[in-house]
Amino acid sequence: MFQSRSFITAALLCLYCVVTADAAEIPAPRDVVYPGTLTLSVDLTDLDRRLFIVRESMPVKPGPLTLLYPQWLPGTHGPNGPVNLLTGLVMTTRGRRLPWSRDPTNMYAFHVDVPGDVDRVDLEFQFASPQVAEQGRIVATPEILGLQWNTVVLYPAGFYTSRITVKADVELPTGWQFGTALDVVSRSACSRIEPGANSHSLPHSAIDQSGRTADCVAFAPTSLDTLVDSPLFAGRYYKRVELDPSSDVPVYLNLVADHPSRLEIKPEQLAAYGKLMKEAYVLYGTRAFDRYDFLLALSENFSGIGLEHHRSSENVHRPGHFTEWEKNAPGRDLLAHELTHSWNGKRRRPVDLWTANFNVPMRDSLLWMYEGQTQYWGIVLTARSTLWPEALAKEVLANIAAIYERNRPGRLWRNLQDTTNQPILGGRRSLPFPSWQRTVDYYNEGVLLWLDVDTKLRELTGNERSLDDFARAFFGVKDKSFEVVTYTFDDIVNALNALSPHDWKEFLRKRLDGHGPEAPLDGLARSGWKLGFREEPSSFQKAIDEVTKSFNLDFSLGLVVSTRDKGKHHRGRLGQSSIQSGAHDGEQADCSQRARVCAGDTARRDSHGEGHRSAHRATGEDVRSL
Repeated sequence: MFQSRSFITAALLCLYCVVTADAAEIPAPRDVVYPGTLTLSVDLTDLDRRLFIVRESMPVKPGPLTLLYPQWLPGTHGPNGPVNLLTGLVMTTRGRRLPWSRDPTNMYAFHVDVPGDVDRVDLEFQFASPQVAEQGRIVATPEILGLQWNTVVLYPAGFYTSRITVKADVELPTGWQFGTALDVVSRSACSRIEPGANSHSLPHSAIDQSGRTADCVAFAPTSLDTLVDSPLFAGRYYKRVELDPSSDVPVYLNLVADHPSRLEIKPEQLAAYGKLMKEAYVLYGTRAFDRYDFLLALSENFSGIGLEHHRSSENVHRPGHFTEWEKNAPGRDLLAHELTHSWNGKRRRPVDLWTANFNVPMRDSLLWMYEGQTQYWGIVLTARSTLWPEALAKEVLANIAAIYERNRPGRLWRNLQDTTNQPILGGRRSLPFPSWQRTVDYYNEGVLLWLDVDTKLRELTGNERSLDDFARAFFGVKDKSFEVVTYTFDDIVNALNALSPHDWKEFLRKRLDGHGPEAPLDGLARSGWKLGFREEPSSFQKAIDEVTKSFNLDFSLGLVVSTRDKGKHHRGRLGQSSIQSGAHDGEQADCSQRARVCAGDTARRDSHGEGHRSAHRATGEDVRSL
């Protein structure tokens, strides 16, 4: 037995030595200019199979070359680059095919030896955009295209991505319009590119249409950092409106939709989004950009997203967001949230989230600030701009408070600080027991944290200072500048102390590292409010149930029942279950996720004798934070 184990150990060591020997060194990024300009062409016209066809060329020097596919993506805070969807990769030079190999331990790195007589390498590959949701985000439909440049580029290792220049262009279906923060150099009708070196390996209809025309759009050369930070939405049905026409900083709302009727916007809706910009400028005191483009898809086929960029954002709402306004209040804070990130997250960025390129690991320790305070201001700005009435915004806060009062027993073992690791652990993937395991709670528990800070500042200064003053001092650096300025935990503490001396380090660490069990509702109480429950759902909860096609019993039975499958022979399907008061998820109802609900016991009640409880705001003196 001992000899057998020794043999296995020796074999594994030999295998490790072979793998180590085969692994080429990946150069660390250096703050030097990459010599020359990469060219990147992306064909988005294959709507039938949703293949994005990529042709790329880069100047090189003879010798070993490592190309990287972006892995650690800004805004997602984790290693989420969809390298599994990169396919058909062929490298050539001067008509000769160059063999490449994937790094044996880093699946995002590709190695190639550049011959001595070569000064440029050409690449062809495809991004196989998902066909169904199980494969990833659907970013191509017959009516809408979404291009994230990180999905269609390989770049040389050894350089800061801010020092690599890229000249990019796209081919769009004829007549389609688009929105992006990139500077457009030209747009014209063009013939399809003739099949290249990789044409023999592509599926037939992807490349044999060289006579068909498309709309070719060329963009000004820019850094790879800026390119990846400037996605594109294109659509068969498109509309662009200006939100702040009197300003020297243009702001556009770029709409694409499944149907042209969904693009209609009422004047009062447009005015509210225009007021959002004015309220943001008042809050921060500066503009964090020289232009801004909201990219907004109104679709039930194009996958949902809310992703920040410095001069733009990717957003998806339901098709009736404008045309069925009253039914779509949930999520109406999305654009305010993503806009706020231009100040918090983009211009001012946590020091451990800044990386030299897209393959250096991020650390997420300050997401309670990056996302938590952004979530707070998203709610506040949505109310101040009248996108939400103030009463509804308070229902939103009540709903968040109720979740942590009734439905986060996981705080007993996992503190708020540890939830900032979730994007690296697994992002927002569905969990078996979400209330116990906890997920991206730095968003909504972060709202309660910053409400706590806001009201404490008001208390300490006799209402002379508030979180508004912090936002202006901390984020309002320089007007129309988008140079990144990093921040640390100590920077946050020092900025709070500058407003009102206090042991802010202890204040924050207690709330970040503590385990309850009480809910973090000090800010609510300090505002003169208290959390209450009633049998009738709030208008906000009713709207959520309608939008999500569910029946939320989170605050009583600890269940959310999906009604999407509602039919003649069953009532619904269990969407999720929760742990409450030390019990295990779903224990109150003896069931698990995806169980089908066929009938209910009308005599069954929760411990308070109520079948359906909903958080609502109680009466009290309101210290203005909206």
